[in-house]
Amino acid sequence: MLPGEERSALAGDPRFFLRAGPHSLAAVVDAAGAEAPPRRLMLHRVAPLATATAEDVSFCLNNRRYLGDLEATKAAAVIVHPNMRDAVPETAVAIVADDPLVAWSKAAALFHPLPPPVPGIHPSAVVAASARIDPTVEIGPLAVIGENAVIGARGRIGALVVVGDGVVIGRDIRIGSHASVSHALIGDRVYIYPGARIGQDGFGFAITPDGFHTVPQLGRVVIGNDVEVGANTTIDRGTLDDTVIGAGTRIDNLVQIGHNVRIGRACVLCAHVGISGSAVLEDQVVAAGQAGFADHLRIGAGSRIGAQAGVMADLPPRSEVVGSPAQPVKAFFKEVAAIRRWVRSGGPKAEAKEQPNPGTD
Repeated sequence: MLPGEERSALAGDPRFFLRAGPHSLAAVVDAAGAEAPPRRLMLHRVAPLATATAEDVSFCLNNRRYLGDLEATKAAAVIVHPNMRDAVPETAVAIVADDPLVAWSKAAALFHPLPPPVPGIHPSAVVAASARIDPTVEIGPLAVIGENAVIGARGRIGALVVVGDGVVIGRDIRIGSHASVSHALIGDRVYIYPGARIGQDGFGFAITPDGFHTVPQLGRVVIGNDVEVGANTTIDRGTLDDTVIGAGTRIDNLVQIGHNVRIGRACVLCAHVGISGSAVLEDQVVAAGQAGFADHLRIGAGSRIGAQAGVMADLPPRSEVVGSPAQPVKAFFKEVAAIRRWVRSGGPKAEAKEQPNPGTD
């Protein structure tokens, strides 16, 4: 057995996660923004339904398939939707919330807060004399901060991060190890995960009789507040206009965003999404994994793009498309059903039998 393996069933391994508590039931309910009957109860941890103990708080999604786990749980308290309140065992307190997942995330943050930055610059970091860094910022080993860079209060810059000349970064940001940021203006509470690349040249060139001629990329990357940029994601700077990421947008790992792309507020881009240059995604667009967008498109607000969809034309607001080339969901599945009926009927073999034989005339 590996050291600590006996604790593998418990969430929040203290080797990796800061722990706080115990907390009173009232404190957990307040943090979750939920309701529960008053009771003297101390809660020590968050845990899954199946492994929770009489010291733990757990949660259950509003889905009947989890009913068995809920009824059998030994948790001291469970965060549930009002529809599931009656299924909570008598040994547990029902903490009722309209959105149990959001409530649980707030409760979990109470027990496992993000570690605060440790102000200071590691001796191995290289920081330009002209850089303006708030004294509350933590800068990790071997990080490089360029000339005239600005970093706001309470930021955390990980090991081996490179922040280029002139970059402006807001307050309460986190940049994971090995990430690089150049030619960028970044808002508050932005989290850039390890290995992300922001602000590099866009994929711009002209084709001449003598080969390719690189086009200068003179724009910037502008990232709004409360954005997350996943690990190893790349965001190219603009050619003349800026590449813009709207406030509150969530970008998964391994996403490619080309030059001059403009992404609206509160969009979601799942892993392996690729967006070609100068495309515009309006507010609250969701693109599932491996979706691809051609250049110079406009995707209307609230649209939903299915996994592996290939979007090659503009979409009006609130579109729902799948397939490659992408088409409306209903049309796509009608075609799939028609093809399946054709295959079940014999497909090309059946069509060949129906053709007249010229030799029999």
